[in-house]
Amino acid sequence: MESTGRARVVLVSRAGCHLCDEGREVVRRVAEATGTAWAEVDVDADPEAVRRWSDRVPVVLVDGVERDFGRLDAGRLTDALAGRRWWRRRR
Repeated sequence: MESTGRARVVLVSRAGCHLCDEGREVVRRVAEATGTAWAEVDVDADPEAVRRWSDRVPVVLVDGVERDFGRLDAGRLTDALAGRRWWRRRR
């Protein structure tokens, strides 16, 4: 996967994905509210990313750890950023 610099949150997405468009807005709002740096990477630009996440985009990583996928939830992302783990990882 490409370098994302100092971003704590990484959104793995693809062009033409309506859930990715919705997820981008969730990530943008939470990142803005919490002052968190974020980056977006194209799943289709990296063969390893395609292998890991192609059928689950969008995927959100916090500090390099997968925290949510599909229909992203602002509450889960906020909790992950705060280190709270009340939620269960969906599969």
